[in-house]
Amino acid sequence: MRTRKVQIMVIGFLIMWTFITYYILLRNNNVQTDTNQKQQQMKQLLPKTLLEQSKSLKLTDTLVSFLKLKYVNLQSSTTPKITIVAAEISNELQEQPPKPTAVPSKATSAQIPTNTYLANGEPVIPILVFACNRISVVKCLENLMQYRPSVEQFPIIVSQDCGDELTKQAIQSFGNQLTLIEQPDQSDIMVLPKEKKFKGYYKIARHYGWALNTTFQIGFDFVVIVEDDLNVAPDFFEYFLATHKLLKQDKSLWCVSAWNDNGKENVVDTASPELLYRTDFFPGLGWMLTKDLWSELSVKWPKSFWDDWIRHPEQRKDRVCIRPEISRTRTFGKIGVSNGLFFDKYLKHIKLSENFVLFTKLDISYLLKDNYDNTFLKQVYVLPLVTFDELRRNLIALEGPVRIQYNNRDQYKRITRMLGLMDDFKSGVPRTAYHGIVSFFYNKRRVHLAPSANWKGYDLSWS
Repeated sequence: MRTRKVQIMVIGFLIMWTFITYYILLRNNNVQTDTNQKQQQMKQLLPKTLLEQSKSLKLTDTLVSFLKLKYVNLQSSTTPKITIVAAEISNELQEQPPKPTAVPSKATSAQIPTNTYLANGEPVIPILVFACNRISVVKCLENLMQYRPSVEQFPIIVSQDCGDELTKQAIQSFGNQLTLIEQPDQSDIMVLPKEKKFKGYYKIARHYGWALNTTFQIGFDFVVIVEDDLNVAPDFFEYFLATHKLLKQDKSLWCVSAWNDNGKENVVDTASPELLYRTDFFPGLGWMLTKDLWSELSVKWPKSFWDDWIRHPEQRKDRVCIRPEISRTRTFGKIGVSNGLFFDKYLKHIKLSENFVLFTKLDISYLLKDNYDNTFLKQVYVLPLVTFDELRRNLIALEGPVRIQYNNRDQYKRITRMLGLMDDFKSGVPRTAYHGIVSFFYNKRRVHLAPSANWKGYDLSWS
């Protein structure tokens, strides 16, 4: 009863605030004009009034949510302790009463192409584009269609969340060149007030789970995920067409990514666009997974922060991804849920490959685990050991690749910052690392930043 009285008082106050604001806006406009001019003034003031009303309603929703949590949840015997650690946050929130699911729109999975293999035996690999409320998705879609070699083999499926009408219209403007599906559950997600800034991550995880379930249930063996703020390279499709076979052949692989986290132009070998690596770090940003992997992950899909969750040892299970020397995707989306995290410092400097490499004509069996470990790892640890200062000052007499050693977390972070590489860890794994080795190009030579030869594995405490 007390809760309802407080709610009524708050709502009444906010309604009164709206009308007072409207009145003040009228009073402040002291231009005495004829009737037509006053009508024009009313038209100009109306958007301001609606904006204030929108703010009031949002504030009302926030206060009501808080009151529910404060007074209703007090009836529970215990109060969960909130810890913001990737996806675990979702498991520490009290369960809220289920809300009715919205009725699916006309755009449903029935429109997704059902042919999963071509007549020649090649798999159909859908490109699943995730969209929300950014009309700039048009730029992404135009780019994909520019380089798509086959509509039949690479159907584009756009999954839209948020229900933004302008974005939907922009997507539909492409007609039958793509399929639009719409995430039907637009219900709000209840989180504690201090976690409200993370609500977008909950919605993203919900969207990914629904869209991947909807797509894989058709029967596809592979899906390539693309976010709505990505541009792709000319050989983007060729890259995945060649590497999908490795995912089936090598069970130590669990994804192929088009992204190099350390792909800035000054630290990649632009003369070697065909070069590919194995990496323990999950890169994302344009990546392919299999139906088998989704079957494994879908039953425990997190409520939030899915990308950090997928990097946990419990999910990765020592499996690795393929990544390129030069990125086949590049993000143009500075504004998003992560508020442009890393964009100015790293992401906008990523080099997008401009070459077309015929990957399907190359022998890429060197990426299979046994082949790679017997060559790459052995080669790294017989290279000359140099210091960063020698590398920076170009004091190395020998030609060819070299190795810089790091022995602890602080030393690694100091060296990477001086080199302009990304210095963070996820679940103890440095970005792009394989067995702790981060490979890059510097002063026209290949450099491997590596732990000691008796490396014992990743340390979770380094994150």
